Amino acid sequence: MAGGGDELKLLGMWASPFALRAKLALSFKGLSYDYVEEDLKNKSELLLSSNPVHKKVPVLIHNGKPICESQVIVQYIDEVFPDAGVTLLPADPHDRAVARFWASYIDEKLLGAWIPVFRGKTEEEKAEGVKQTFAVAETLEGALSECSKGKPFFGGDTVGYVDVVLGGFVAWVHAIEEVFGLNQFDAAKTPLLAAWLERFDELDAGKEVMPDIGRLVELEKMRQAQAQAAVY
Repeated sequence: MAGGGDELKLLGMWASPFALRAKLALSFKGLSYDYVEEDLKNKSELLLSSNPVHKKVPVLIHNGKPICESQVIVQYIDEVFPDAGVTLLPADPHDRAVARFWASYIDEKLLGAWIPVFRGKTEEEKAEGVKQTFAVAETLEGALSECSKGKPFFGGDTVGYVDVVLGGFVAWVHAIEEVFGLNQFDAAKTPLLAAWLERFDELDAGKEVMPDIGRLVELEKMRQAQAQAAVY
């Protein structure tokens, strides 16, 4: 229960960066909720009926009404519970638009760069993914400088919307470094992002919901082995 008669239920999957994003928003807001772990190979009727279009996690169910897509969920939580925890979306309309722009950029470009790193069939494809990943990190370095105005987070003194959106990928940033040796937020190339990552890792509200990095590493190694086996 979120308090005040509000019932919140989150449908997710432990390794999903998008489900983590919703968990982070709920945690930073200090909201309690029921969590339902989904088996994506055998999706529940609740998931299929709650998100009939995409049939994906996360889905937030608030007093029986489903909200789908992680960025939509984060914005919804901030709008419906404005007095809980930290305020995620900026009050100024232009700042809010800028935050939404960078959130969209993260989902499109960072995830797009990771796919060839994870699934590239040739060394050339993987190398191109690494190149794209560093290019995205450099762009985000500039975004952090612009949005933070010299403060610790994209949201300023406290975490904001872009912090939560990028924060959903933090566990995988660490797992990718361990599996592929790819340090995406390199202090030598992107010092602001590297410092941001360290600060984000230390947030208690983040630690409470962050998946185990070792478990993510094992999951990705298993996926890599399965992909290799499929080739032969």
